[in-house]
Amino acid sequence: MVVKYRFRLYLFTLVILIGFGALAQRLWNLSIDHHEELKNKVPGTKNLRARIPGSRGEIRDRNGVVLVSNKPSFEVRVNLKTLVEEYTKQAKAEKRDVPLFTYKYTEGGVPRSKEETDIVAIVNEGIIEPLNKLGLAADFNAKKLRIHYRTNRGVVPWVYRSDLTFEEFSRFAEHRLGLPGISVEVRPVRQYLFDSFACHVLGYVNQPDVQQASKEEINEWDFFVPDDYGVYGVEKTFDQDLRGKAGMRIWLQNEKGRLVKEVDYQEPRKGHDVYLSIDARIQMIAEKALREGAPAIGRGAVVVLDPSTGQVMAMASVPSYNPNKFIPSISKDDFAGYLENPCVPLLNRSVRGFVPGSTYKIMTSFAGILAGVEGDMVNCPGGIQFGGKFMKCWIGQKGGAHGTLGLSEAIMRSCNCYFYRYANHAGNAAMTKAGDMFGLGQRTGIELEEEAPGILPVERWWRVNKTAAERFSEASIANMAIGQGAVEASPLQMAGVAAAVGNGGIAYRPHLLNKVMDGTELIREQVPDVRANFKDFGLTPQKLELVRRGMWRVVNDQGGTAKAAKITGVDVAGKTGTAQNWRKNGKEFVKDNHTLFITFAPYENPKFAACILVQGGKGGGVTAAPVAKRILEQALALDKGYEVELAKVNEVQGNFNPVDTVSYDGLPTAFQPGTEEEEPAVDNDDEPRRSAKREEAPKARPTIRDEADAEGTKQNKNQAPPPRRANFLKRLFGRDG
Repeated sequence: MVVKYRFRLYLFTLVILIGFGALAQRLWNLSIDHHEELKNKVPGTKNLRARIPGSRGEIRDRNGVVLVSNKPSFEVRVNLKTLVEEYTKQAKAEKRDVPLFTYKYTEGGVPRSKEETDIVAIVNEGIIEPLNKLGLAADFNAKKLRIHYRTNRGVVPWVYRSDLTFEEFSRFAEHRLGLPGISVEVRPVRQYLFDSFACHVLGYVNQPDVQQASKEEINEWDFFVPDDYGVYGVEKTFDQDLRGKAGMRIWLQNEKGRLVKEVDYQEPRKGHDVYLSIDARIQMIAEKALREGAPAIGRGAVVVLDPSTGQVMAMASVPSYNPNKFIPSISKDDFAGYLENPCVPLLNRSVRGFVPGSTYKIMTSFAGILAGVEGDMVNCPGGIQFGGKFMKCWIGQKGGAHGTLGLSEAIMRSCNCYFYRYANHAGNAAMTKAGDMFGLGQRTGIELEEEAPGILPVERWWRVNKTAAERFSEASIANMAIGQGAVEASPLQMAGVAAAVGNGGIAYRPHLLNKVMDGTELIREQVPDVRANFKDFGLTPQKLELVRRGMWRVVNDQGGTAKAAKITGVDVAGKTGTAQNWRKNGKEFVKDNHTLFITFAPYENPKFAACILVQGGKGGGVTAAPVAKRILEQALALDKGYEVELAKVNEVQGNFNPVDTVSYDGLPTAFQPGTEEEEPAVDNDDEPRRSAKREEAPKARPTIRDEADAEGTKQNKNQAPPPRRANFLKRLFGRDG
């Protein structure tokens, strides 16, 4: 019995010891191992969910060359709601009032005023003063801070600084836990690798804007940081493809409003990469051609297409801008400089309407073919009377005449009188049909929202846009036939005309997209989009050849107007244009002609079609044609080993200097102004003011950097704080203010 009793005693003792051991181990686990975690799980702690924007996808050229990527931006963000809550808690404990600010507003036309928490005073006391002592404070715009707090009530963090150096970022990261509501983050921002290179195509983005998000989405988060969003160029067009997928970070906030630790993290995803149809090498050739001529072109554009697909191989415009100035925001002075520049550097001239001059005669040629009058022989006496209007040929202005011509020779000599009569023989219906076939007078569908449709001033347009006194007449058709009067077409549209002639009669809708990729996965790919096949309109290869041969003769015949575009060993075809145009200079109107050249090369199986625009030029043959030669010569040499170095491109300010000729490497053009072959603008406009249209910048507005105001300047923060502020800082941060 004694043994049995002892066994029970030992067993009971063992159980007791095991129990106490387990209890001690648990107490050790809770008190020592998980001390920090449990210490923060006291009343007042909570988890805060912060939205992390995904980085935008890259923009690349057709060969994968990166044109736009991302770089890190070090930012200081303040959760104003957290800051105000902690300040209010301390103020109540000290039995003092929270500072208030009275602002005025208008409601229903009645002036009113309202009190709100003085967020500027609280930021100055709770954030700026300690940062100032650390040498990390910076000026800010107090007015914009009030508006931000009033609008967002702390849900969207206030970006206090977005220009930190890495050293400043490290110091902020070291001290941030001592400041309520403040966090330092690394945010990817846009980087345009070659500065002004293709700037009008690429565009730019704006800083995150809460207005771009829905209220429901905002309410899901304690910290809501929106995405950058595209506002111009393909950055805007493909914004949804480029935007990344947001991630999430969950912070544990203690009862004092301090972010203690990161509880969870879900990594954001990068957006899709957009591959453009642009070939960076050809784009660089075009950019340099506009800049390196003698003289350099102050205002102009280049569009190069692949005639077999309609893909845009290059699109350049001067003057230009540097999109990196817009990242993360542009200064007020820089943006004002762009807006106040009379040459309008923000304007993409490649997709805006200009008077196309004689390049439009190619469209008129097809109107005659559709009407069956392509075999007509027309006499040019130097000028023709249409009702009460005498309309001149350019050679008539020199006292000459072209005599009797057929279609190909009329194209070669760019005879106005021929096309005056030819278009009237074809009639309004044929001119309308030919214009629609090429897509003139309507948007091409290029992936740029700023594209202008141009004007095809046939009778249907005339009825809508002209007064009853301005009757549609033979003179109206004649003026349209030579690309004058109300006609407007973009360099992109005219490059499309050249491409359709060069490829044998297929008008493609031009596009900038090649494909969209998610890593190695193909999301979608652009396929050629046919607007019109000339065969469907009864246009035979033989009839098409009348126009093609005429364009070949423009460059290669002795009497052609574009011998400056001739390339040794390559058959180049083209058409010059010199359009009368005026611009307003103060109260006066001054000549500002549009000179153009459209082209395709080689003649058989062309690889490129292009349009070159030079504003303020003397003639298309001596200003635009040499630019085309430069571009085509180098682009065609790429297959033979010619190398193009990609480098940063400087922005062009632009000018209104007249351009008599353009030459490269000191070599003169094939002929000089004043010779018989050069085609000047014809003076058929009795009212120069009709063509004096003001060029305007696109309506897209960037994020403009806030300038510090008097209330938010650093100098005002160096004063010794009053005693109650020192007490607040001591309680809040555990140290003296």
